[in-house]
Amino acid sequence: MTAGVTNTTAGTDWGKADFEAIYNCPDPRRYFTTLNPLDYQIPHHGQAVFRAVAETLQRHRSDRPPLNVVDLCCSYGVNAALLNHRLSLSDLYGHYAAPGAGRPTTRQLLEEDRTFFATRRNDAPFRITGIDAADRAVAYARAVGLLDHGFAENLELDEPSPELRRVLAGTDLITVTGGVGYITARTFGHLFDHVSTPPWVAAFVLRTVSYQPVSALLARAGLVTEKLTTRTFRQRRFADGGERKATFDALADLGLSTAGKESDGFYHAELYLSRPAADVAALPMEELLPD
Repeated sequence: MTAGVTNTTAGTDWGKADFEAIYNCPDPRRYFTTLNPLDYQIPHHGQAVFRAVAETLQRHRSDRPPLNVVDLCCSYGVNAALLNHRLSLSDLYGHYAAPGAGRPTTRQLLEEDRTFFATRRNDAPFRITGIDAADRAVAYARAVGLLDHGFAENLELDEPSPELRRVLAGTDLITVTGGVGYITARTFGHLFDHVSTPPWVAAFVLRTVSYQPVSALLARAGLVTEKLTTRTFRQRRFADGGERKATFDALADLGLSTAGKESDGFYHAELYLSRPAADVAALPMEELLPD
């Protein structure tokens, strides 16, 4: 079992390891040092996809720059860091998980990170709103300048706050790399109740999780959901044999084979992109995405 990870759990997590201890720390170091040995990589895949989608959408909506992106389950602002800065996920691992990275205090690291990200920021950044139930993670991402707006709200349980409702009104794109399953159609419903026009939605979803309830809700909002059929995306290695067995059992129950996918020792995610029908017809998903 990897350090920082507790025993696997049952129920809605289908036997996934419990990473609760790393999601709401005062700063991101424990998050990265725990996930680095597991080769957690889905934000890397998200970086390429989200940039391609956002840049396409920005061209379509050039009358309203900059693009307004809402990142669900934003954690410490990892997707925001990769979307708006000249950085790779490997750079972030090197920054937070390298030997010696644990020595500064959180306050010292926060001050260092303000400069670290400011000096690597893209010339035309997107405006990013992060939403996550982890208040300290969101606060850190806001404090270092990764998020233009950050909200520590659990939309599975509650309606958006008045301030969040105001920010949501201008949303162009919703992104999520790992939260679906923990968040459901209920969260998406609360978001779509307060947008001016239906935004595009780009979501990476583990194969053990059904996206159908979310795509059905998005369809009622006027969006067509496509799934990329040519490949899946590695999320991270299994933390232990219990995770592997639980995942294989869950996929077998769904009638899905692990051959060429989870058999390699990794969770695999699928990519879903939801857009208005006219946008789908004008630009096929395969042409929009990077190779």
